[in-house]
Amino acid sequence: MSNLGRALSFAAATALLAGLSLSAQAAEWRGWNIHKPDYPNTVAMDKFAELLAEKSGGKITLKMFHSGTLGTQPDAIEQVRIGGLEIGNFNLGPIGPVAPEANVVSLPFIFSNMEHMHRALDGEAGDQISAGMAKKGLVALAWYDSGARSFYNTKQPITQPSDVAGMKVRVMNNDLYSGMIDALGGNPSPMAFSEVYQSLKTGVVDGAENNWPSYESTGHFEVAGYYSLSQHLIIPECVCINASVYDGLSDADKALVKEAARESATLQRQLWAERAKASQAKVMEAGVKFNDIPDKGAFQAAMQPVYDKYLGDNPDLKPLVELIQSMK
Repeated sequence: MSNLGRALSFAAATALLAGLSLSAQAAEWRGWNIHKPDYPNTVAMDKFAELLAEKSGGKITLKMFHSGTLGTQPDAIEQVRIGGLEIGNFNLGPIGPVAPEANVVSLPFIFSNMEHMHRALDGEAGDQISAGMAKKGLVALAWYDSGARSFYNTKQPITQPSDVAGMKVRVMNNDLYSGMIDALGGNPSPMAFSEVYQSLKTGVVDGAENNWPSYESTGHFEVAGYYSLSQHLIIPECVCINASVYDGLSDADKALVKEAARESATLQRQLWAERAKASQAKVMEAGVKFNDIPDKGAFQAAMQPVYDKYLGDNPDLKPLVELIQSMK
């Protein structure tokens, strides 16, 4: 063999080895999750990792990092988008500012109950939202439950919009949530989830809003003893993968990754329903002052400016909003 031939053979072999090395590295994924070890999402994401290894014959492995150890949720969303992380379990709320389609689920009272949300996200509406997210670097593999978010505070029961007036209310970093509190006469205070407990305890904020498991697992019920069942937001969560990583998979691997994610979602939804009941019972037993809001008409009417602004800024998404509303 000539020197040139040997050189070309060596270059080809080097490229092949490099390709194999890159392929192996790409199959060793890291995943982000904000929740604590016993939380439904944490159990389900660990199951997702287990299923990935099982279904791929060990070709794809996922190491999960729970409790937000790799950073805040906005930071992790950006890391998955740019490929610093491969996988994330994210609430769609903080994804909304990045992908307008995802913001549809953050419109207050757009879902009447959990079943309505499931019908929408598991169908055409979910496909449209996922397509919008994919354009921004996030492929939604499956949808997790995140319950219905309601108000809790340190001062009084909330039974009508005027009860929120003047309150400093922590919200996730999304203009829709700030607009919601503004429309009720309150003062929105976007801040990291990890800061809420101390902020409630010291009076930096008067209240916040979240589901039963989060209210209980964080200990927020210890410092904010009024929980009012407004159920103003029913925001799903996604199991998301970096779009470039997903696009680089074979069709067979794409199918098994989605299958594993959706099987984990079935488990998560079951665990979520069980945990929500247990969390509600725990905080009620601890003496939380709970009140239902059977007629939410006044709250819903107050949200019209929020809808008007969103659809004014995103007129092309009006059909998606109407599709979801038609499925009630």
